[in-house]
Amino acid sequence: MGSTAISTQQAFCNLQKFTPLSYASSCRSLRSRRKCAVPIRCCSPSPAAEVATAAKENRRELLKNGDDNLEICRVLNGMWQTSGGWGRIDRNDAVEAMLNYADAGLSTFDMADHYGPAEDLYGIFINRVRRERPPELLETVRGLTKWVPPPVKMTRSFVSESIDVSRRRMDVAALDMLQFHWWDYSNPGYLDALKHLTDLKGEGKIKTIALTNFDTERLRIILENGIPVVSNQVQHSIVDMRPQQKMAELCQLTGVKLITYGTVMGGLLSEKFLDTNLTIPFAGPALNTPSLQKYKRMVDAWGGWSLFQELLRTLKTVANKHGVSIPTVAVRFILDQPAVAGSMIGVRLGLSQHIKDANAVFSLVLDEEDISNILQVTNKGRDLQKVIGDCGDEYRR
Repeated sequence: MGSTAISTQQAFCNLQKFTPLSYASSCRSLRSRRKCAVPIRCCSPSPAAEVATAAKENRRELLKNGDDNLEICRVLNGMWQTSGGWGRIDRNDAVEAMLNYADAGLSTFDMADHYGPAEDLYGIFINRVRRERPPELLETVRGLTKWVPPPVKMTRSFVSESIDVSRRRMDVAALDMLQFHWWDYSNPGYLDALKHLTDLKGEGKIKTIALTNFDTERLRIILENGIPVVSNQVQHSIVDMRPQQKMAELCQLTGVKLITYGTVMGGLLSEKFLDTNLTIPFAGPALNTPSLQKYKRMVDAWGGWSLFQELLRTLKTVANKHGVSIPTVAVRFILDQPAVAGSMIGVRLGLSQHIKDANAVFSLVLDEEDISNILQVTNKGRDLQKVIGDCGDEYRR
């Protein structure tokens, strides 16, 4: 970016003014909490009660930057699957499915302006919630959307009109979160767009501003320009650990959180693909959706199908040990990574559902043996940071 380039050390020093809590004070606070005396109880809670309490506490996460904050469910319902390529979506069935997810506590929905009817479905859904559900549920529902503009001049009127479209489609006065994507870093118009979005947030049209698929360098520049970003949505899975190499460190310094997608790799990280051989035509499950095709390419870049089968067998052993599924283990592993606030599971509304597996994530605790066994396999794969680049670079090549 030419004149905007600065040293890593200087950038981290500059970013301290954005840091809600320093590493040192965080550690002191954590140590002090651990040292607090535990009150003696006449009777200990049952293991089942402890699991239920832990699951409730693990369910939600607060995203925060300054005075901006938004609480989300840590397992998000991803709505990319409404955009076509996963089967025909019936509007009424889709909305009923969204209500089922919300009723089960999975009340955060992630969409985008270009995900087909996703924003429109959310608008119908939120009105059903307002009419048919108690206010307590409405207070927990979150609709996160993305804005992916064309490479035109980012004027105030253009940005405002674009955001108004999403507000109308979702039938909300203020967007809970606007996640901004930009294709070409050589065009600095992304800073103009973000500054206009900040103004719109000040006017009450947006509650929180976030990013999607930005790399570490651009996140640093954005924060230095005073944009109150609360999160960055990036691809992150057991196979794709790139966000933990550079991005997570900056996030921990600044308080920005990560929301992850591709965490179950479009369904590849599941029992369905265990012990299959995709090198033989028609021998295994078809890669018949855009997400399966996309993440199969990531498997190839990482280490190939044979190594991926070794990973699936390891995950199945862990899953059996805890009485859960492979996708549940895959999501829990990523939620336990530094700076990760929430992970996405794509929903095929009205066609299939994963409520049981998703809710099992909150009570699952992976022990040291589980993690060690998983890492023994993943460490055999290629470093995707070297193969692909930083977060989001796969979209800019």
